Amino acid sequence: MMYALYLSAYHERKFWFSNRQELEREITFQGDSAIYYSYYKDMLKAPSFERGVYELTHNNKTVSLRTINAVQQMSLYPELIASVLYQVTGSNEIIEPVYFYIGIVFGLQGIYVTALFVTSWLMSGTWLAGMLTVAWFIINRVDTTRIEYSIPLRENWALPYFACQVAALTGYLKSNINTYGERFCYLLMSASTYTFMMMWEYSHYLLFLQAISLFLLDIFSLEQSDKIYEIYKIYVFSLSLGYLLQFENPALLVSPLLSLVAALMLAKCLQLNVKKGTFLAKIMKVINFYLVCTLTVTLNIIMKMFVPHKENGHMLKFLEVKFGLNMTKNFTMNWLLCQESLQAPSQDFFLRLTQSSLLPFYILVLIICFLSMLQVIFRRISGKSLKETVTLEDGRIGERPEIIYHVIHTILLGSLAMIIEGLKYIWIPYVCMLAAFGVCSPELWMTLFKWLRLRTVHPVLLALILSMAVPTIIGLSLWKEFFPRLMTELTELQEFYDPDTVELMTWIKRQAPVAAVFAGSPQLMGAIKLCTGWMVTSLPLYNDDDLLKRNENIYQIYSKRSAEDIYKILTSYKANYLIIEDAICNEVGTMRGCRVKDLLDIANGHVVCEEGDKLTYSKYGRFCHEVKINYSPYVNYFTRVYWNRSYFVYKINTVISFQS
Repeated sequence: MMYALYLSAYHERKFWFSNRQELEREITFQGDSAIYYSYYKDMLKAPSFERGVYELTHNNKTVSLRTINAVQQMSLYPELIASVLYQVTGSNEIIEPVYFYIGIVFGLQGIYVTALFVTSWLMSGTWLAGMLTVAWFIINRVDTTRIEYSIPLRENWALPYFACQVAALTGYLKSNINTYGERFCYLLMSASTYTFMMMWEYSHYLLFLQAISLFLLDIFSLEQSDKIYEIYKIYVFSLSLGYLLQFENPALLVSPLLSLVAALMLAKCLQLNVKKGTFLAKIMKVINFYLVCTLTVTLNIIMKMFVPHKENGHMLKFLEVKFGLNMTKNFTMNWLLCQESLQAPSQDFFLRLTQSSLLPFYILVLIICFLSMLQVIFRRISGKSLKETVTLEDGRIGERPEIIYHVIHTILLGSLAMIIEGLKYIWIPYVCMLAAFGVCSPELWMTLFKWLRLRTVHPVLLALILSMAVPTIIGLSLWKEFFPRLMTELTELQEFYDPDTVELMTWIKRQAPVAAVFAGSPQLMGAIKLCTGWMVTSLPLYNDDDLLKRNENIYQIYSKRSAEDIYKILTSYKANYLIIEDAICNEVGTMRGCRVKDLLDIANGHVVCEEGDKLTYSKYGRFCHEVKINYSPYVNYFTRVYWNRSYFVYKINTVISFQS
């Protein structure tokens, strides 16, 4: 509750939210966030819930010339649930819709840190670990969450449920859990897995990484095969139910998660009962690993052959270019490569984690746990018997199944985050949790002392002292350095002032015909859809090939193309108005070659891209500059009807008059 209240207070200070008019509040939702919130508004305006759902699943009022199932394509289940809760609970008489909406998201963030707190507590056995986890999470929130930049993002709705699932999974994997605790963890894991899958279209990829971690745990761990097999059943159940309730979403059928789980279940059926510890058993483990990998790839290829799908084809192309397997001049691919969240982490990222002491302790804990895990694996390969219950004196933290799982999982997530910085928002929360667990765990210190063969001081006593003293010292140092900063953030009034956008939206609502269709950058189109409700030609969504192609075509207004070419593109999407943004037209990018106009010139062949390419010149000037000068042929196609410091609005002429 304290964290949720902190987020609410920070949001209020950042945007002066309570003192804003409704239009100014809505402008704070940027890009795809604006689209999500606009559908929440549409649901509240609908005469009934059933009618609202029908209009969203047969939506022809958002994108011109297209009828889309917005619920399936944009995973709008959070908005459906929020709209129902708002009306059923009678909140419409107490609180404004926008406060109810962001209040739910902030509440989920409170559940998020609570789940991390519980996970760390379960692993270490002390609440100190949970407190340290939350402290690191909040201090490093620039790298742990995007909640303060973009509230309605799908990940802000989904990741709290994934954190609950991981907490339940951690408890379920513990060797000393009782029957009732195991049953509770299993039910919580089932509910949170399914909910997570419904909230985010990319959830099955994250669960695929988790399934890989569990598969490796099954190979290396102690007597956990039956438990892990039950978790596979949860995946199958969630995928099946998700497929049915997501309008038979083909993406779930061709997902690598389904192929892997199916392969694991088939391999288990084919597995022979061989005495454990024998040479034959070791050979069977290797064969089983090879069989699962082969079956997973085969099943996925077969599913993609027989299930019609268009899911994430652009993602595969992006990954090919990202890893240097292919070269392209394609605007969309190069634009994605230029996005900061899709690049490798910067030095500032590692510097921030080091300054908060998170990274050094995470590396220390990870090394100790990983080496202890390898020690257990080699002991098992050599045929040595392992204890059923591990005591503190044994100093074998790597024998605990939940530790093995978290080590494998954090390595997989970390490896991906080193390639794509945007994945840090999934990885860093578990870095906070693992680091806090380690420094608060006597077992970890005891494992280290066993390797060092410490004899001067009783190792158990020293381990217990360090497990209390180290987190206390860390906590005090964090309090001294970062608590004043957090308090300053809550007392400082920041300013969000965008009068040009407010004026533009006001003009559209007052002057533009209700049936008008607007064309412009996808980010601006999202704001127009939310603030005015008018139809647009494109949306800031990147999971649909047709929308990506539309975005590329509309962006041509910033290229060196003729007035006739631009006119044909815009009229092909039935656009009535065109909006030019000065910020894009006169963009001064910090990264060379990543400005929108640079990427368009590369795609259109107007500049040298690679060695060997010939330099070609366009005989036309940049459209966004030329159209402002008001000379023929531009005035024949476009008539300026509104402008301010940031935006120029042109009416697209239906009858072309050729003036001299």
